[in-house]
Amino acid sequence: MQAIQCKVEKIESLTDTVKRIVLTPITPLSFVAGQYLQVVMNENDKRPFSIANAPRANGSIELHIGAEPGNQYAGQVLEKMQEGESILVEGGLGEACFVQNDTQATILLAGGTGFSYTLSILQQLLSQPKSAPILLYWGTRTKQDMYAFDELNTLAQQHPHFSFIPVVEQAETNWSGKTGWVHKAVLEDIPNLANYQVYVAGRFEMAKVVRDDFTSQGLPLTSLFGDAYAYI
Repeated sequence: MQAIQCKVEKIESLTDTVKRIVLTPITPLSFVAGQYLQVVMNENDKRPFSIANAPRANGSIELHIGAEPGNQYAGQVLEKMQEGESILVEGGLGEACFVQNDTQATILLAGGTGFSYTLSILQQLLSQPKSAPILLYWGTRTKQDMYAFDELNTLAQQHPHFSFIPVVEQAETNWSGKTGWVHKAVLEDIPNLANYQVYVAGRFEMAKVVRDDFTSQGLPLTSLFGDAYAYI
């Protein structure tokens, strides 16, 4: 684990409740797509956030932090970043990181800001030659919460082996896509998951249901990745 001071380069709004933060480490932070870092509030208070990008040549790090009103856990981190020019982080952490597999199709499954975890792996996958399908299922409350909707549709047009499947809980009258629980959309689309690898990020409750339902539909546990599984 590395403890590195980072310059806070940018904080911008992605939605009313989600901020995009760009950090520049003073010294390079070594990590693999899918890993996370901890923002050090003090010696006894370290708060984890997924790194929302694959490793970059310039070394910058992107975070997507959701902080709804009343969410002090994330809100205090944003305040600390806004008040100072730099912040101490520890990383790269986590065992649910990208695993090279050139033959299996990949499902990236995200709920809410869990998208940041899947985005880093998507960037890694799209940066290298790969013919196996990549499917990103992203579930949010509304389409407005899906802050990378246009970007992902553009990527799907540019990469024929990549498909973006958005799923919303509360559909507008003109919504023609999938609705309901995001993992249910996967189960409906793919009856047999035996030949897939799956990366999942969302609430612990979601991760547990995904594990139960996906393994029942043929997914080997060795092909399921998510930080939540270290705890549940």
